[in-house]
Amino acid sequence: MENYYPRLRKTYKEEIVPKLIEQFGYDSIMQVPKVTKICLNQGVGMATQDKKLVDVSVKELTEIAGQLAVPTKARNSVSNFKLREDMPIGARVTLRGDRMYEFLDRLITVALPRVRDFRGINDKSFDGRGNYTLGITEHIIFPEIDLDKVNRINGLDISIVTTAKTDKEALELLKALGMPFKNQRN
Repeated sequence: MENYYPRLRKTYKEEIVPKLIEQFGYDSIMQVPKVTKICLNQGVGMATQDKKLVDVSVKELTEIAGQLAVPTKARNSVSNFKLREDMPIGARVTLRGDRMYEFLDRLITVALPRVRDFRGINDKSFDGRGNYTLGITEHIIFPEIDLDKVNRINGLDISIVTTAKTDKEALELLKALGMPFKNQRN
């Protein structure tokens, strides 16, 4: 296990870094943008009526990420939504290192192609600082989820945090990693 090296990390070091250095004219390898973490977040709106939904969400998110997910709690009370402070309302997990590269690889090669009528992801979802957020409407696109045991289809948000200074650098990094963007401009 100590010699294990994720496929996407190897591709990044051997092919993507030299390509980005040539494209953007970096002086040092340390200037080349890289993915630092991936955050998965799943809000469960119906959790105010049924507390068990959060437990199911945590279990499913743990299966998807390969790392233990934690429940998120409401920060303040909202009477219109029957929401109380510290009530569990979702699940989240942050991936770094090898698990992050493995998840990104599974997302690109297995999960996204399973989306119905998939034509690519939007290249406009950058935040201005080189981070990308992607919304998935059905969590069942991940092969780790057993369709027979699913009683509710939930969506989830995937945030890819990079060290890129601009959205253009982050877009090129994610394109090089294999993210299937709609408007492939080269």
